[in-house]
Amino acid sequence: MTAKLPAPVTLTGRHIRLEPLERRHLADLWATVGSDPEVWRWTMDLPPASEEELGRILDTRIAEAATGTSVHFTAVDLASGRAVGMTGYHDFSAQDEYLEIGATLYARSVWRTAVNTEAKLLLLTHAFEELGMGRVYWKTDALNERSRNAIQRLGAEFEGVQRRNRLRPTGTWRDTAYFAMLADEWPEAKSRLTERLSRG
Repeated sequence: MTAKLPAPVTLTGRHIRLEPLERRHLADLWATVGSDPEVWRWTMDLPPASEEELGRILDTRIAEAATGTSVHFTAVDLASGRAVGMTGYHDFSAQDEYLEIGATLYARSVWRTAVNTEAKLLLLTHAFEELGMGRVYWKTDALNERSRNAIQRLGAEFEGVQRRNRLRPTGTWRDTAYFAMLADEWPEAKSRLTERLSRG
């Protein structure tokens, strides 16, 4: 059976809600994510110097969603009702049953909390169990140890490094580390993630 392509959807957990990224999230994201250089350090965007610049980044992501090339989400903290980050589905194929989870960033205030774990649990559950994907993958700057460790804690397997893969906005070349999880690996990973959240 062929998988289904991702489309805008709202995914709700105990701690966060992932909802389609919209312009109305701009004020919250500027307040929580803003231009924090650590938040933007490993992204392919320079830290926005103003709310207007962040708005242009959102506009680019919203336009990608409108053309069907990506599905971007805002992570909304249920306790505060505020948007605290962004993530999404990219580079997907229904025929080949794969998609990428990426373009992820969160406010520093929610680092090392349940936010990222639950976001990935929601995204992976939707990808494997509702869209029927056979492979979900991630890529990150090979130098980004925090991201690499977080991806591996999800249960993803390291697949290698593609050298000189992307030109960073700083003008230097990035080596990209690849990780993936297959559908038959998902049940065990889901069990671990669910248990981790229950302890949080």
